[in-house]
Amino acid sequence: MIAAFFLMAGTAAACVEDEVLIQVDETSVVRFRVAVADTIAERGQGLMNVESMPTSVGMLFVYQAEQSVSFWMRNTLIPLDMIFMDGSGTIVSVHENAIPLDETPIFGGDSVQYVLEINGGLSAQLGIDAGDVLQHPSIDQKGAAFPCGS
Repeated sequence: MIAAFFLMAGTAAACVEDEVLIQVDETSVVRFRVAVADTIAERGQGLMNVESMPTSVGMLFVYQAEQSVSFWMRNTLIPLDMIFMDGSGTIVSVHENAIPLDETPIFGGDSVQYVLEINGGLSAQLGIDAGDVLQHPSIDQKGAAFPCGS
């Protein structure tokens, strides 16, 4: 159920490697369990050949610095929402319902350091949009828009 994703604002949660929190408004935070792809090989594999994914699960792609990024859906069997963030963890764009197996490049932006992939359609259902902020320990906490422990 979608409501299970939400935490109350101000609820202190440990900032851990296998979870992301997204603050979608002043009173709501969404939590996903994630696999982290922070090497070239892991980012190249992504969610290829995954036949299904639990609703509250995703993959977080981590780059060393902000850069121009494009994704595609080669060998990806499930529709995905791609959430592109800058170095502070602020969402700069959301691509909803990427089409399985489509090789058309999906441009995320010129200043992207993190990309969260979740099941297609969840961004709209949960109200995730540009300007929302993501919390994860891979984000430099000095410049994080939603630092760990907040």
